[in-house]
Amino acid sequence: MGILKDHPELLLFLCLAVGYLIGKLRVGPITLGGICGTLIVALLLGAWTKATVDDDVKTVFFALFIFSLGYMAGPQFFNNLNKKSLRFFVLCFIEIVCVVGIALGLAKAFDLDVGTASGILAGAATESAVVGTATEAIGKLSDLTSEQISQYQGHVATAYTVCYLFGLITIVIYTSQIMPALMRINLADTSRELWEKMRGGDAGLDSDEVASLPGLVGRTFLVTRADGATVGDIEERSQGRVTVESVKRGSKLYSPPEGDFELTLSDLVLVVGVRSEVIEAGRGIGQETAGIPGLDTPLASKQVSLTGKDVQGRTIAQLVKEHPDVEREGRGVYVTDVTRNDQDIPASSETILHRGDVVTLVGARSAVGRLVKRIGSEVKNDAADFIYIGFGIVAGSLLGQVVVHFGDVPMSLGTGGGCLISGLLFGWFRSRSQTFGAFPTQAATTLKDMGLAIFIACTGLVAGPQAWPLLKQYGALLPLAGIAMVLIPATISLLVGRKLLKIEPPLLIGAIAGQQCSTPAITAVTQTAKSSVPMLGYTITYTLSNFLLPLTGPLLVGILGA
Repeated sequence: MGILKDHPELLLFLCLAVGYLIGKLRVGPITLGGICGTLIVALLLGAWTKATVDDDVKTVFFALFIFSLGYMAGPQFFNNLNKKSLRFFVLCFIEIVCVVGIALGLAKAFDLDVGTASGILAGAATESAVVGTATEAIGKLSDLTSEQISQYQGHVATAYTVCYLFGLITIVIYTSQIMPALMRINLADTSRELWEKMRGGDAGLDSDEVASLPGLVGRTFLVTRADGATVGDIEERSQGRVTVESVKRGSKLYSPPEGDFELTLSDLVLVVGVRSEVIEAGRGIGQETAGIPGLDTPLASKQVSLTGKDVQGRTIAQLVKEHPDVEREGRGVYVTDVTRNDQDIPASSETILHRGDVVTLVGARSAVGRLVKRIGSEVKNDAADFIYIGFGIVAGSLLGQVVVHFGDVPMSLGTGGGCLISGLLFGWFRSRSQTFGAFPTQAATTLKDMGLAIFIACTGLVAGPQAWPLLKQYGALLPLAGIAMVLIPATISLLVGRKLLKIEPPLLIGAIAGQQCSTPAITAVTQTAKSSVPMLGYTITYTLSNFLLPLTGPLLVGILGA
């Protein structure tokens, strides 16, 4: 024990390793996750070793976590501030009002201290960031002694651990199992039907299925019927749904051929496009042949960030149909994937695109290259721009020092809230052009996860000695509070979303998981649905709640502290 107490860095990484190992354990659809596992291990080791970690370590890693979180969510947060997303914003508002109101009610009814009440809010809302913002806010209460501050900050971690465990189990089971039963639907069938409707009648795929007949194909034909026709003639007959990528005449290869290139008998032609259109075009060209060495032209695939103003709010179908540059120059280009806020969403014809979305374009290289210039910029995240990131965290830290008084209640965002807002702004600003301020998704995710994990480990180690007395004092109150603070807002959201907002059931269930910021819940929901359709509702409320819930920590502390 001596070496662990004398070397806190060993303790920190031991908490991470063992905590994430525990977090992988699965009981049915339930996994604790690495963060909760880390906190449990940290509480136990803290109670055993009585070790301490410098507060500056917590502050630095929490700033990294919260800035990365805001940076990743920024583009979609601002894109979701529109009329079409208003009904989903209502669900987030219900979540905020309920969890803050219940926490205040419990604090008054059971005479809870500010730390315990904040921990209940953070745990029941399954939002780890609230632990940081509330802990920081408690440290700024002027009428508390240093011993009280330390004690209450420890109570945040302990109450969070218990409430998180019961809140997590409740939201996973409620969204994936109970909600479909309450609405009397089979979530898998309903998701598939909605997906087919969005696809205009095309059948969707289950999560473990791939298309046996891909929509985008390339085939070669021997010219026997199209003697004298031009490449432009063939493409125009299919209304731009196919492209002639290569023509082989004897030993000479034309790739790509010009539109006025005239075909002759025995030419070999490579046609790329939608399968049905390629087959139809082939009937007018001649006999299909096996693949010809040297004729095959690989399809280009590029990830593109949508930065064009005229892309915002359009569906994929509208982009292809109405965008003049797409219609004229983007033939043979297809959107195969859409990523929003690091989440993959269905790339159906009815999927609404936002600025900052990353789409995967597949098709003829020349057409893909032209289209990229029209709608956005190619994503190039080779290295993190530490100049941009550094100034972003500096700006957030300075913003967090501003204190505003509402009557007798001092309100301050703190480093956490300030870095969250600066992260949102810096991430949004970067998404508008993606030519500067690179923060690769993997790098941002790593910093976000490690920053939160180390912060939680530091908090748990300090709170460990105080955990058992708090649990004995409140007994069943903490687990019951965790369950109630999930069921109440989720049930109200279910009723309002279905009866008043008329949100489709799969989207509504996903949105309720998102308002709770629960990744395990949406994972269980998509597994039950055998589809990623619920993710369309999840991404909107998840982004909004990720910004709003951390701000409830300073709000609750400010009210109770006054």
